[in-house]
Amino acid sequence: MLATHYIGRFAPSPTGPLHAGSLVAALASWLDARAHGGRWLVRIEDVDIPRSIDGADRMILQQLADFGLLPDEPPWHQSDRLADYQRALDSLIASGIAYPCACSRKEIEASLMAHGQTRARNSERVYPGTCRNGLQGRAARAWRLRVHEGEHHWTDRRLGPQEQYVAQAVGDFILKRADGQFAYQLAVVVDDGAQGITHIVRGEDLADNTARQILLQRALDLPTPQYLHTPLVLNALGEKLSKQSGAPALQTNEALLELNAAARTLGLQVQSSSLGDWLAEATAQWRARWLSAQGQPGKI
Repeated sequence: MLATHYIGRFAPSPTGPLHAGSLVAALASWLDARAHGGRWLVRIEDVDIPRSIDGADRMILQQLADFGLLPDEPPWHQSDRLADYQRALDSLIASGIAYPCACSRKEIEASLMAHGQTRARNSERVYPGTCRNGLQGRAARAWRLRVHEGEHHWTDRRLGPQEQYVAQAVGDFILKRADGQFAYQLAVVVDDGAQGITHIVRGEDLADNTARQILLQRALDLPTPQYLHTPLVLNALGEKLSKQSGAPALQTNEALLELNAAARTLGLQVQSSSLGDWLAEATAQWRARWLSAQGQPGKI
């Protein structure tokens, strides 16, 4: 049965053009929305202003259009919504859930090393809670969410039951950085709530963020969407394909070739040779796979 109220989204960062891995996430989120008879939105996640590249948002929107992936509403830009993030942070501060932090990265690393804790490459830096009970006369640099002990559970439509001890995995995490930029975790939760997002379909590399985002949703009294994390596209070294690793931009003049590669990553085999028919066939396959298998993870 089709959802009576479904709003999904694709939320790229404008740090360069879309690549093959981006297309998998975009296509999956679009297909899920269309298969449910819902709405599909695009949000440009440019809250990290120093990393954003001028004009990349327009390039991304054109790439999506070239693949026939058109949003149902004008795209949002996070850079237009800073006042909303501040209001959310103010409410967390007022409720005592958010607190100021004076620690630099160097100080956090030194504290972790002093306690015999090391950090694997590219892993989270677990905050040791230095400022939890006050700044001890130091100036605030950032704001953090106070994370309570305990295991946090959620269910992914593809990966199945998930759990994370957020306090041990990341500790009290950043909401607003020392440079004044709002953190991704806060911005994405505020925006998903404001846009009424009911279903989030995104890459598996973002699954680790989900428990933190659910904590923020509860703290801000926002609903929790359903989640589906898609397989990643890997490079020759078995690493996630990314802009940072030099992933080439999508070739929109070969739309069906690129779409077929993305579809195979999603476990679909689409035969149509025109873009409109291809998208219709892919939607039908997605509907057969995911709407007939609700609650049965592991289908990709």
